Formats: sequence, structure tokens, C-alpha cells
Amino acid sequence: MAEYDYDYIVIGGGSGGVRSARIAASYGAKVAIFENKKWGGTCVNVGCVPKKLFVYGSRFSEAPVNAAAFGWKLGDAEFSWKTLIENKNREILRLNNIYKKLLSKCDMIEETASFVDAHTVEAAGKKYTGKYILVATGSTPVVPDVPGKEHIIVSDNCFFLEDLPKRILINGGGYIGVEFANIFNGFGVEVTQIYRGELFLRGFELECRELLAEEMRSHGIDLRFNSNFVQITKNSDGSFAAELNDGSTITTDMVMAATGREPLVERLNLQNAGIVQGKGGKIVADEWSKTNIENIYAIGDVIGKV
Repeated sequence: MAEYDYDYIVIGGGSGGVRSARIAASYGAKVAIFENKKWGGTCVNVGCVPKKLFVYGSRFSEAPVNAAAFGWKLGDAEFSWKTLIENKNREILRLNNIYKKLLSKCDMIEETASFVDAHTVEAAGKKYTGKYILVATGSTPVVPDVPGKEHIIVSDNCFFLEDLPKRILINGGGYIGVEFANIFNGFGVEVTQIYRGELFLRGFELECRELLAEEMRSHGIDLRFNSNFVQITKNSDGSFAAELNDGSTITTDMVMAATGREPLVERLNLQNAGIVQGKGGKIVADEWSKTNIENIYAIGDVIGKV
């Protein structure tokens, strides 16, 4: 009788977890992989892939203007947000199914797994044991802790909006905030982007940051640096009033935060396995992705590294 139910247990069905699980299974290991949302993780479902589709879609708003300079005479263009969302969902579902096929040699368990001990996880009331365990649960957007934070959406929500807002306020100066500011602007939304620092995209080349800010403003995006919201209030007409640190107020139809991400570890019960966590809750792992527990590994956003 085998000492463990599985040779290898993977928690998280994103890019890293799926890759590791299927490679292990291809070498003959008995593998179980747990995913409590949709296969493919952040990148496929609420990250890189749908974001690129939104970027492509938003750029077409400039096509009629540019085409006219080359002799094209085009009729009135009309955009349907509903059509874009439906087609995006169809493409993501196709990718979800591809990920499932890649895992055909693994036991796929669509439940939330948490540690019981260093060799045991529990999901939906059932326990599973494994000789080795990999944590690849990724990360989740952070919502600023301000009064009215329940009114704030994050990047994940943007991919499932029923309707485009007429106005949006985006807080955050990383690439996610900058990308969505340009995406919404391309779809005709009135965009205000605020950032607490002197200039967004910290860590990128200064010349590029300055040029991008100039270009975004030329496209009608209201950029406000050294700004942060301190409170969000819902108005009687359904709009929102965002009070800023300088005492001013911005009235908008939607408030989005793109102020960072944190490791998705809350429901893992890492303490039951004795796994050490570092700053911000990130799992501590060495250069081989091994945690302080000999048989447990961690990869990706959950350790803050690619």
C-alpha cells in the first residue's frame, strides 16, 4: 500500500501550477491539482489574455481617424461593449478547456485546498496526502483601506462589467493602472488617473515615463500626481465622490484601485504545515523554490517572484 495518496499535490491551477503538474505527470508521477476558480489562473482569466483583448479593442477607436489620412472614407463607427465581453468570455472558455486537456493525466479537483499538516491537505471535507506539495495560488488585487472601500473595484472586476461607465477614477501608478487608463480612454470613457508619487511607472526609464504622461494627457486623460483618495462616498444619483488628500473632490461613475497585489494565502492554513511567511504574507522560498519545509515548494506570485 502506498504511503501517500499522491506523489505530488499542486495547489493552484494557474500557469505555474498547471505546468508543474503536467510535467510531473508526464514522468509517471501520480498528481492531484486543486483549483477553486477557473483553470489558467490570473493570466488567462483576469490578467494578460483578456487585458490584451481589451487593448486591441480600445485601439480601434483611432482607426477611422488614421485611415482618413490614407484616403479611406469610413462610415460612422459603433462600439458594443456587450459584444466584446461575450467574445472575450468565449475565448477565455476555450483556453480554460485547453488547460483541462493539458491536465488529462492528473486528478483535477475543483475545490479549495488547505493544509492539515506538511503532507496533508483538505478540500470539501476530504483529506488528501502527498509526498511533495507545491503551492502556486498566485496573488490578488489589494483594495485600499479607506472609508467607502466597498465602492472600489479592482482589475479583476473590469473584465466582467455589464456596462462601460461614462467616467472612471483610477488610483495607482503601476503598469496595471496605466494600461486600464488607456483602455478605458480608448473606449470613450472620461478617465482620471491619480498616483501618490511624483510620476507613475516607478522603476521604468524616466524619459519613457515622461513621454507617456505627455501622450496620455494629449489623448484627454486627466493625470494627477502626488494625489491619493482618502474617502469614497456614494451619491444619491449613483455616482461617487472621491475626496483626495489635497481636499479636492472628484465626481465619477466608477472608482478603481490598481495599487498592488498581495499573495493569495489566506485560506491555505500555512501554519498547519509550519510554512514560514515573509513580508506581506509571501511564502519564503529558496532559489530552488523550496520552503522551509523539506517536501513543500512554492512558485510564482505567492512568493513574490516570477
